[in-house]
Amino acid sequence: MLDLRNKFKNKVILIYGYGKSGIASFKYLNQNNKVLIFDDNKKLKKLNFVSLNKVKKIKFDYVLISPGINIKKCSLKKYLHKFKKKIITDLDVFYAENLSNLKIAITGTNGKSTTAELLFKILKFHKKDVRILGNIGKPMLSETNIKPSTIFVIEASSYQIDYSQYFQTDHAMILNLSPDHLERHGTIQKYTHAKFKLILNQKNNSFAYIDAKINI
Repeated sequence: MLDLRNKFKNKVILIYGYGKSGIASFKYLNQNNKVLIFDDNKKLKKLNFVSLNKVKKIKFDYVLISPGINIKKCSLKKYLHKFKKKIITDLDVFYAENLSNLKIAITGTNGKSTTAELLFKILKFHKKDVRILGNIGKPMLSETNIKPSTIFVIEASSYQIDYSQYFQTDHAMILNLSPDHLERHGTIQKYTHAKFKLILNQKNNSFAYIDAKINI
C-alpha cells in the first residue's frame, strides 16, 4: 500500500490558480513547505506569486492545480504536459492528511449538491461530527479541528477527480451521467471515465453506489 504520510511536507510546491481552493491550499501547505503561486490573472499580486519565466526555472516537487484550469489551454500548458506526473489537487493533499477518516464522495452530472447536503444533515441529526467539503463551495483544505471520528461528505466534480492522483474514498456515489463539460473532456467517454475514476481508485473494502440504469 502506498504510504502517503508526510508526502506533502518539506516540498517545493506550485499552486496554479488562486481562487477559493488555491487560497485555502496555500494557507495549509505553506506551513510545512515552500509554496509559490501562479495565476493566469495578471492583475492578482501577492508576495509568493511567480512569473511564467520563473516557473520554468524552479524545480517543483508538485503542481497543485485548480479544477477550473484547462491544462490544454492555459498559460502553463507546455510546462504541465512535460511534468504531468507532478500534477495534484487539493483532494490528494486532503486524503494524505486524513487517511483514517471516513470519506463519502458524491459525483454526477446533476444533484450532487442536493445529495451532499441531505446526507450531511442526516449525519448531523444523528450527532455525528460531519463536515461537508469540495465542489459545494468549501475548499478541501479549509477545515480545522479534525478528529479521528470526523466524517467527510465531499462533493467532487469531474475536473477534481480527473486531475487527482492519490485521492480515495470509502464510499463513492455516482448519481447520474449525461453529456456535460465536453468542451473540457472532449467526449462523453472521457467525461464518464473521469467520473468513474472515483470508483476505480477505491480499495477492495470500499463501497460504490451507482444507478443500474444509469444513462451514459
